[in-house]
Amino acid sequence: MSEHVLARRSMIVAGLAVPTLLGSPAPGISARKHPSKAKPKKEENVTGAVEDLMREHGVLRRCILVYRETAGRLRIEPEDVDASALNDTAKLFRSFGEEYHEKKLEEAHIFPRVRRAVSGAVASIPVLMAQHARGREITDYILSVTAGAHVANMEAEMLARAFDAFAVMYANHTAREDTLVFPAWKDQLSPAELAEMSNLFETIERAEFGEDGFDDAVRRIADIEAKLGLKNLGQFTAPPPPTRSLPAP
Repeated sequence: MSEHVLARRSMIVAGLAVPTLLGSPAPGISARKHPSKAKPKKEENVTGAVEDLMREHGVLRRCILVYRETAGRLRIEPEDVDASALNDTAKLFRSFGEEYHEKKLEEAHIFPRVRRAVSGAVASIPVLMAQHARGREITDYILSVTAGAHVANMEAEMLARAFDAFAVMYANHTAREDTLVFPAWKDQLSPAELAEMSNLFETIERAEFGEDGFDDAVRRIADIEAKLGLKNLGQFTAPPPPTRSLPAP
């Protein structure tokens, strides 16, 4: 075959190949023009150990607020107070607060580690432990006097006093834990240890309640608040301060 023919065939083959190359996008072009519609999986939010402890305090404070708000009603019209709602509150405080939060988290894993770091008149572990014990005594009393449909008139004032005392104690108790005990505990843990404790607390919670105990506790206290007419947050808005009359110049 002549060199002229070979050259002509080579040109024809090259010409046929050009459209193919032009029609095939370079690697990556298709991906840029048509991005995948699949969304990346959202990472599961993991609650840290300290945040877990403090939000549990939030549930328990709501229980104490139920007690405090009910104390005034008991002094005026005790027969109108739904004793079963108070009984449910005490049961929630016992299971979620005393048996789980206090015994299985604070007393088992936090207090032993910060006993020396937190001491003195401002906050001390022995005092916090004594207040846990006193709270359990008060819960026993609440359960005993709210077992019926109504609180007996002869018990109303004593129960109201118990609510008042419990509210003052617990407000100071949790304030010290949130601002002194929990930060001191966190400071003693490495990031790896803190992550390990977060996982441990989650395991304990699920073993105790068989589900997310916090979510269940929030539902329970919300139901109690609704039953007692305490659901609307707006009703607790403080009135405006009194207007001061300025002395005449």
